[in-house]
Order: sequence, then C-alpha cells, then structure tokens
Amino acid sequence: MAHLRSRRRLALAVPVVLSLTASLGFLPVAASAAEPAASAARATDGPNLAYVVNTKSTDRHTIGAVTKAISKAGGTVVITYGKIGVLVVHSANPSFGAEIRAVRGVRSAGATRTTPLVAAGTTDEGAADYLTAAEAAKVEAVSARTPESEPLEADQWDLRSIGADKAAKINPGSRKVTVAVIDTGVDDTHPDLAPNFSASQSANCVGGVADTSAGAWRPYTAEDYHGTHVAGEIAAARNGIGVAGVAPGVKVAGIKVSDPNDGLFYPESVVCAFVFAADHGVEITNNSYYVDPWLYNCVDDPDQRAIVDAVNRAQLYATKKGTLNLASAGNSSHDLASDAIVDESSPDDSTPVTRTIDPHECFDVPTQLPGVVTVSATGVDNVKSYYSTYGNGVIDIAAPGGDRKYQIPDTPSKNGRILSTMPNGEYAFLQGTSMASPHAAGVAALLKSKHPKATPAQLQALLKVQANNPGCPTSYDQDGDGTQDAVCEGGTRVNGFFGFGIVDALRAVR
Repeated sequence: MAHLRSRRRLALAVPVVLSLTASLGFLPVAASAAEPAASAARATDGPNLAYVVNTKSTDRHTIGAVTKAISKAGGTVVITYGKIGVLVVHSANPSFGAEIRAVRGVRSAGATRTTPLVAAGTTDEGAADYLTAAEAAKVEAVSARTPESEPLEADQWDLRSIGADKAAKINPGSRKVTVAVIDTGVDDTHPDLAPNFSASQSANCVGGVADTSAGAWRPYTAEDYHGTHVAGEIAAARNGIGVAGVAPGVKVAGIKVSDPNDGLFYPESVVCAFVFAADHGVEITNNSYYVDPWLYNCVDDPDQRAIVDAVNRAQLYATKKGTLNLASAGNSSHDLASDAIVDESSPDDSTPVTRTIDPHECFDVPTQLPGVVTVSATGVDNVKSYYSTYGNGVIDIAAPGGDRKYQIPDTPSKNGRILSTMPNGEYAFLQGTSMASPHAAGVAALLKSKHPKATPAQLQALLKVQANNPGCPTSYDQDGDGTQDAVCEGGTRVNGFFGFGIVDALRAVR
C-alpha cells in the first residue's frame, strides 16, 4: 500500500495543458503522428492489458465508430462511459495502443498498467499501530474527565487542533451530505461507522464496472484497512463508542478501487468511482491515493497521457454534477513547484526505473488535476509533517495528517499519528497525507451542511477562507543537522507548505 496517500496536484498557476475546463479536448492532439499504422496481420498472443480509450466527442456516432475500430484492432470493450467519452478495453494485441490512437475519433488511448491482467496506491506512511485493550483503557479513563467526549477521544489531538470537538456541539453535519471514500473499501459493520454509512451510494469499482451488491464495498481483508481508517476520520459517529470523526453527523460511503491481487489503484477503477459518485448524488469525494502505476503521468508518453485524460474527464464530470473532490498531496516530501523531481517508484506494477520528471508536465493523478483540492499534512504543532509533499501554487490547504518523529502530542498514548477506525471493530494510529485529506473532507462536509446550495467551486473557496495560515517557518530543519529539510515559498496568505492554511472546523460551522 505504499502508493496510498496518506499523496499530490496542479493548482493556482495551472499549466496550459491542464487549463481547459472542458473534459474533452483537455489534452493536445499531438503525440500520435509517429505511431505505427495498423498492421494487416494482427497478433493476439501478446500480454492481455487493460486500456482506456478517450474519444474526441461523446456523440453516439463517434463512440459507435470507435467501438467498431476497437473490435477490429483486437480489443474487447469492458464498459463505455458515453457521457465522458471513455471506454475501458482489454486487448492481447501488442500493437493495440498504436493502432487505436490512429483511429479517427480517438483523442487519446493507452495501457493502464505495464503488466498483464491476472484473474481477478494509497498515501499512508508506515505500518498501522493498533491500540491494545490495556492502552484503550488508559485513554478511556482520561477521556472520561471531559463531558460528552468519546471513549478514545483523549488521543485525538487532531480533532482539538482544528476545533472539531467544539464544532460538533454547534453543527455535527447534515445527514443530507455524503462523503464518498474512494479507497480500499470501508468496513460498514464497524460500530463507529455503521450509524452513518450509506450503502446506496457505495460500490466496488475494481476493473471499471460498478458492483453494488451487498457488501461489495468492504475491504478484502483486515490488511486492507486504509479506507476504513479514512472513513472514521471523516464521519465516525459520536455514539459513545471509540472515536469521533470531524463531521460525525454526515453520511459516509465506500467506493472500492484497489485491485485484489496487488492492491493498486488502476485508472479504469478510479474513472468508475468518480462517475458512480457523481451519478449517486455524492457531495464530496476523498482521494487518499495516486492512480497507479505511475506516480507522475507524463503527457509526452501516449499511455500516461491517456490516463491523465480519462481520469480528468471523470473527475470533471463529477465536479459538473456538484461533487467536490479532495486529494492527498503525497508522502515523498517532493516540491511540486520545482523544476525537476526524481521519481524512483514508477511503474509500481512491474520494475520501477529512475527518471527525472518536470512536475509541470508530469502529473500526480488525481491530485494535480484542475479543480481537485490538494491537501498537505501537519502535526500537532501545526508544522508541516516531515514526509508531506508540498509546493507553492499547488497545495490548496493543509490538515492534520500526523507526525510520529518531530511532533509528539501530550495525549495518553503520546502518539503523533492519527487514531481512527479499523476493520473488525478495531482502532489504530496511522499517519500520512492520506490522513490529512479526510480531515479536510470532513470540514468540507461541515461547510456543505451549512451552505447546502454551494457549488464545488464555492465550497473550495469557503475551505480556503476558513483556513488558518501560520505562514512559512523561519527554519525547517526538523532533524537538527543544520540543513533545511524543505524550503517553504510564499507569504502568510498562501504558501507552499499550507496553501491557504490549515482547516478550521469551528470556523467552518460558525
């Protein structure tokens, strides 16, 4: 689960290639001129790969013609998202990508993985630290000293740091607002999640086709805990059990997108998730991951370009239907506003190769897509977490994600990470921008509860207005070796560490 976010985006100064608001024509149409023409004798004994094919138009004639061309090129359509002009295809023709890119009516097309399909990434940092029964008893004793506190709330420094404990007494959030957790699945049987879970807005989107059968949204095993932890941070109920979420009165849904074999988040699954959320009335999505297999998708590569195009169309579709999308910035401590970044982790479904990328041309998806709210992580001292990716003009807001090294809270467990729900009724600490994004999503849900008619753009503006910006630190030498571990650029209004500031739940409800 190294790719789960506890992860990044393009922001205020959006590059030209991402500046268009229409989902079609989002990318320039070059790059395929040098592609080889379709071969007369078509091989079908190559690796069976998944592809996304993005059409130039969403009219029936274009999609119909492209569908026929796909079949002729040795491809099988798994599902067609006609409203956004995206087709998910499987093909064993090794020349399929090149052939279909040469077809009239195709804007972009490419493989979504570098290894063959088999029978059928997140952004948390480090392994889970489970709370034992003995430790829980100590926390409960301290929590009991505070009236109306949840049993384990004394360890939730993160709620107090953004005023979420006080906000809950004013407005815990509306049942009319749903936050969908696009992730590894959500254990809706957890006693802290069951009261607020929305099964009708949940699904399993693995492979690109939504499965809404009962329980399909649940994690495969207890080790696929990421989505359940994220869900609790957003909306764990104030019911006298365990922990509390930032917005304990809203509903939470689970849309599972992690592959059962390798745990990766492939593009076709994420496309399905955004479309499903939009079509099922979800107001907010949380995305604590990056789309695999590339940490950064470079638009000069036809496969990676097609991934950016497809996922962007899906998230723009959701935005146009009223859904605000938030994503984690990443745990690589990369400066997304820099001229060059060394990526040693891609592709993560086969053998990674070291490459130097330009973050203005190679994008973390969905984090850097236009309109997506990008969230960096902080610790108890309101300082950027040591692992958090950052970037002036890229980060929108910051939120508690935890810091086990340099920011230790005065809580019963003295644990700088985030305590939340886990499968099978358990609780554990995790840290990462994966944990920061759901805190921001919870505040967004509170804002949506107070301003039910707010559009995604208005909601994003409200998120930035209510945030508190500590400004760039005079020094960021966390390990004390005399060298700056990261350089914060910007001022007190907006900067690379915190964007417009750290979210404030209390200000949001007031």
